[in-house]
Amino acid sequence: MANLKEIRIRISSVESTKQITSAMKLVAASKLKRATDAITTMRPYAEKLEEILQNLSSGSDNDGNIYGEQRGEDKVLIVPIASNRGLCGAFNTNVVKRSLLLIKEEYKGADISFFTVGRKVSEYFTNHGFNVISSHDEVWNNLNWEYVIPIAEELLTAYKEGEFDKIVLVYNQFKNAGTQIIMSEQFLPVLPVESDSDINSDYIMEPSKEVIVNELIPKTLKTQFYKALLDSLASEHGARMTAMHMATDNATNLINDLKLTYNKARQAAITNEIIEIVSGSNAL
Repeated sequence: MANLKEIRIRISSVESTKQITSAMKLVAASKLKRATDAITTMRPYAEKLEEILQNLSSGSDNDGNIYGEQRGEDKVLIVPIASNRGLCGAFNTNVVKRSLLLIKEEYKGADISFFTVGRKVSEYFTNHGFNVISSHDEVWNNLNWEYVIPIAEELLTAYKEGEFDKIVLVYNQFKNAGTQIIMSEQFLPVLPVESDSDINSDYIMEPSKEVIVNELIPKTLKTQFYKALLDSLASEHGARMTAMHMATDNATNLINDLKLTYNKARQAAITNEIIEIVSGSNAL
């Protein structure tokens, strides 16, 4: 059994760690509120735009709509979206695992490249020898619409110029503070609506479909990319808050166990001293 001084040092160390994890939990909870408000406000708008985008890309008439042009899968660009920091459970690991799963199963044999967002995935895929064509870890320093537009345009330009046949986003979709759903979502080409109904005929296109394709579709795609980033940000704060909550609870349990061990050791030491005193008295 460890001596009393060692146990006291361990208790003090765990209490300091508990204070840190508790503070990080509060900070994550504060940031989660702002991130949740942003994604819940953005999501209905983005989903409606996505519906319109898919309807524009459906049907046989896709003249001028390069974003709906279905190509092969020879050159695939994977866009993993993760965090710059750790201490958020399996948040970053899940993105890496899903990306590797896409390489091994869905796009086996294709020429794979990576366009990373977040230092954790950038470091992983770079250190493991994958072809990382671009990294945008700084996006989390100031996530806003104006900053995201050039990054989204970089993806759209790469697809328009034929550098890639398919672009796939891998990110955590926010459900609630304790649940994040890992997503692998095709960004380009735009998937048409698979339906027998003539829903696309309900749209009256003015001034023309060509103008809509050239202006509305790029804006809609940028919105979808921005939504994925907002989802990932809210998921990160939710994952970190949950992880720090569990760490704080574990620290509390460990402190209680250490205090129990300390009291047992202290009681044993007192008992030994009493026995020594009584034995010495009897000897006299």
